[in-house]
Amino acid sequence: MLSVRTDLITASCFVTDSRGRRAGGLAASDFQVRDNGRPVAVSYFAPGASRVALVFALDASGSAREHIERQREAALALLSRFGKGSRAAVLAFAERPALALPLTSDTEQVRASFHLRARSNLHTAIFDAALAAVRAFDSAKPDPAERRIVLLLSDGLDNASEARAPSVVEEANARGVSFYVIHFPLYEPAGDRLAVRRPARGFRELAQRTGGAHFLLGDAARALDLHYTYDLAPVFDAIADDLQSQYVVGFYLDEAARKEPEHKLEITLTQKRKLRVHTLRDRYVLKTLTGKP
Repeated sequence: MLSVRTDLITASCFVTDSRGRRAGGLAASDFQVRDNGRPVAVSYFAPGASRVALVFALDASGSAREHIERQREAALALLSRFGKGSRAAVLAFAERPALALPLTSDTEQVRASFHLRARSNLHTAIFDAALAAVRAFDSAKPDPAERRIVLLLSDGLDNASEARAPSVVEEANARGVSFYVIHFPLYEPAGDRLAVRRPARGFRELAQRTGGAHFLLGDAARALDLHYTYDLAPVFDAIADDLQSQYVVGFYLDEAARKEPEHKLEITLTQKRKLRVHTLRDRYVLKTLTGKP
């Protein structure tokens, strides 16, 4: 668990009904928040993500590279779905991750950074790259009102990472970062048909355990079509819709609470209904700093 410091504590959540469908139309008065078991007043509320900080983690090690470059404009359209001040960074990886562009609101710089140099090695370090993507947020000035997400685009096959999925998930949750994993599948024979090669253990869990989503692209019928190009626009639209269906609640701690380094969050609804709140970050560590921030 990592240490963070901010005056306004924020947490993102989404609400579902008894059928698992997202529930919209809720207001700040519908939520109640407890920090270490004590109720706190909701001082900030946003239905949907008004701003995002988005790190594109792009697999440059295999066939995914060409698909990613072709879908650059669709990726940039996702960023345009959010408010002014939203930022993006670009990280490319094969055997090692390399941050091509730190967080910026300059769309042209992001567009230029989507050009991926072909990598000749056969090794891919997905989890090392995922960890580097999470840590890319550390160098930017924190904005409690923005949603932090990593878009990881890869074939899912890791054979070089030192990091493991649980440690990536832990650091992501500590920073309030959600993974949206876009899986370009590779196929292998399975009897008289083709089947998706099993991705590295923990690949899907990056999304499932950080409040994001996993998208498996394509199908076996097109696996041998060398000219087939994935259309990522519907995936990016689904990600934008998912983020817009979330709620962000924020609160301030009193002096007594600030003396407690570890905090557990609980977000519920003020009235009993057939709705369930899913909190994307349910604990954090507060560190009081002295001197320069």
